[in-house]
Amino acid sequence: METILVGLKRVIDYNVRIRVKPDNSGVVTDGVKMSINPFDEIALEEALRIRERGEANEVVTVTIGTGDAQQQLRTGLAMGADRAILVETDDDIDPPAAARILLKIIEKENPGLVLLGKQAIDDDNSQTGQMLAALWGRPQATFASKLKLQGDTALVTREIDAGLETIEIDLPAVVTSDLRLNEPRYVKLPDIMKAKKKPLETIPLTELGIDATACLQTVSVETPPVRAKGVRVTDVDALIAALKDKGLLN
Repeated sequence: METILVGLKRVIDYNVRIRVKPDNSGVVTDGVKMSINPFDEIALEEALRIRERGEANEVVTVTIGTGDAQQQLRTGLAMGADRAILVETDDDIDPPAAARILLKIIEKENPGLVLLGKQAIDDDNSQTGQMLAALWGRPQATFASKLKLQGDTALVTREIDAGLETIEIDLPAVVTSDLRLNEPRYVKLPDIMKAKKKPLETIPLTELGIDATACLQTVSVETPPVRAKGVRVTDVDALIAALKDKGLLN
């Protein structure tokens, strides 16, 4: 396999406490630490392991967003990716638009495998990988907890409600990663310095010639209601009485 393409998304770091804007138009991002979406980081780690086993020649990362997203691409390069591509736009991109943009990059790079995180932690849509596979006309395997390449096919163990399911798909294909696929490597300072010299290509969205108008519109964002304190009971009778008081039992 010549190339593995990995999609990365810039999101608010999972350790940051989210704050909603006063006008409920979104969440506060100014001065907030941003990072690679954790599921995408797992996808990148898997691509690097495949390359290190000699089953691929290069790993290319791609993201869609503003110029600030170069920071996450550089982190991906520091992890070990060979090249990076930024599709630059100031517009909000929803899953259908992201899938169309990624398809243009696929047509340019002709990868043998596309790896994405199963979902982004900011919107939790879990749609881009599936839409991309449909537009590309290639097989897909979502929620992968294990991935093994076998020539022109891939054996994917995926997590489903009933347990684990193992499927075989033809390559090229789209695979989305789950948490248990691997544990991403720690980026060291020498790797960060080397990443500054690796190629990072910027492509304005307007050059791709596609309509990236969002199909979805955020009406408002609200903080979840404060959870009521629990009640400690001494026996079953007290529990039943408490549930009846709350109208949960007749």
